Amino acid sequence: MLQFIQFALTRAFMALVTLLTVSLIVFTLMEMVPGSCAERYLAFKNTQGAQITIDDIEAEERRLGLDRPFVERWGKWVGNVFFRGEFGDSCILRLDINQLLADKFWISLGICMAALLLSYMIAIPVGIYSASTSNAVVNNGLRFTSYLGLALPNFLLALIIMLISTVLFGDSLTGLFSKEFRDAAWSWEKFQDFLSRAWLPIFILGWSATAFALQTVRALMLDEIGKLYVTAASARGVTGSRLLWRYPARHALGPVVNSLGFDLNRIFNELPIVALILTLTEAGALLFESLARSNDQQLAGAIIFLLTASIVLLNFLTDILLALLDPRVRRGLMG
Repeated sequence: MLQFIQFALTRAFMALVTLLTVSLIVFTLMEMVPGSCAERYLAFKNTQGAQITIDDIEAEERRLGLDRPFVERWGKWVGNVFFRGEFGDSCILRLDINQLLADKFWISLGICMAALLLSYMIAIPVGIYSASTSNAVVNNGLRFTSYLGLALPNFLLALIIMLISTVLFGDSLTGLFSKEFRDAAWSWEKFQDFLSRAWLPIFILGWSATAFALQTVRALMLDEIGKLYVTAASARGVTGSRLLWRYPARHALGPVVNSLGFDLNRIFNELPIVALILTLTEAGALLFESLARSNDQQLAGAIIFLLTASIVLLNFLTDILLALLDPRVRRGLMG
C-alpha cells in the first residue's frame, strides 16, 4: 500500500512539473508574438479611429507590467493561474478571460468528453467482439466502417449532415442553442435545448475517435487472445464472455485506458474547425478566433493551458486507474 501511495504522489508531482513546464512554454510563445500586447491593442484602437502615439504605447506597457523582466512576468502570471485561477484580461477584447471562458470552456470540455465516452462505449465492446468472432461478414463490415471513419474527415461529415438536414427538415442544426435560449440564463429548459443540439458535434467528433479506438481495441485483443495464459484458462473450463473479459480484455484495455489523455487532445484539436462549420460559440471557436483572426495570444494561451491541464489531470487519473485494474502494473508497484 505504501508503494502505491508513493506511486500516486510521484505521478502527482510529475503532473505538477508538466503543468509548470507547459505554463512556461505557453507564456514564452505569448511573448514571442511580434508586437507587445500594448502595441497590438493600441493598433486595434487605431483601426477604430483613435490617434495613438509612442507615449501612449509606453504608458500602456507600464500599466500592463510589460516593462518588467520576463521571469518576473511569468512568475506573476503562473502564480495567478495556480493560486487564484485568474488569467488576466484579453489582450484585444480587454475583458476578463475568466468571464469569457466561464461557460464556453466547460461546454467545450463537456462536448469533447462526451465524444470520448461515446467512442469508447462503442469501440470497446465492438472491438472485443470483432477480435473474438470468426464471422467474416461481421469482421469485414466492421473493418470497412472503421476505415471509413478514419478516411472521412470530421468537417466533411459535418457538411454532409448539415446539407441533408437542411434539405429534409429545413434546419441546418448549427449553433448550440436556439434563438430564444442563446442569451438566456441557464435553466432546465436551456439545458434541454442545449442537449437537443449538442448531440451533433458530439457525434461528429466521436466519429473518427470511435474508428481509431475500434482499430486499437481489436488489434490489442487479437494480440492477447493468442497468448498461452488465455489458452490455459480455456483449458481450465473458462469460456465465453467470462474468458474474454477476465483475461485478454482486462490486459488489452490497459493501453486503451492509458491513451485517454491523447485521445482527448486529438478530439479537441478537431473541435475548432467543427465549431467553425457548425457556428458553435464555445472555447474551440474562441481559440480559432484568437489565433487566426484577432491575434489575441493571452486568450489563446489561457485556452491552451486549460486544455493541457485537463489532459494532464486525465492522464494522472488514468495512471492511477491502470495501476488498480492491471495486475501486472500493480505487481510492479507492490513488488
